[in-house]
Amino acid sequence: MALADEGVSSSEDAVEIVPGAARRRERSAAWLAIEWLGVIAVALVLAVGVRAYVIQTFYIPSGSMEPTLNVGDRILVFKLAYDFASPAIGDVIVFKAPTSEHCGDPSVTDLVKRIVGVPGDRMSSSGNEILVDGKPLVQDWSHVVDLIYPITPRTIPPNDYFVMGDNHPASCDSRVWGYVPRSDIIGKVVLKIWPLSQFGTI
Repeated sequence: MALADEGVSSSEDAVEIVPGAARRRERSAAWLAIEWLGVIAVALVLAVGVRAYVIQTFYIPSGSMEPTLNVGDRILVFKLAYDFASPAIGDVIVFKAPTSEHCGDPSVTDLVKRIVGVPGDRMSSSGNEILVDGKPLVQDWSHVVDLIYPITPRTIPPNDYFVMGDNHPASCDSRVWGYVPRSDIIGKVVLKIWPLSQFGTI
């Protein structure tokens, strides 16, 4: 009888323990799922925040920036660049397309060009030379030399920038539609990320 009682006791213990362990495993699996959902949600929020306020990728749809950027290239833009410094000559920027810009696809809302003049600069051209305050602009970046379209003499107003595509004869830029207000600058192009064979800084 003692053995029988002991055996029944062991059986009852087993019946009570197994469901409890299963419930604990279910709770553990549920908490793990909740934790992963939390991680994914935080990651998504961070990704959206980073894209909105820090960095963003853009696709190059035209040849106006050749040979620096070609059709199909992808670039990385640092949106906080001008929170720490002022836009400078030579910077390649992405900005909101001006309302006066009617050169290409109207569905394109953002443009990429290079700054060649900053507030207060007197802009003009002579032949194929870009003149800033009457002196030839030193362009130590790859570009197509021929201007084709001259720069009519003008002085850049405060908080505005004069931009051009590196492919001078094939670029619709400040020569045509005027200046880019600083408030319309989305950010500075810092990297070419595609194609991988050309990965590097701009």
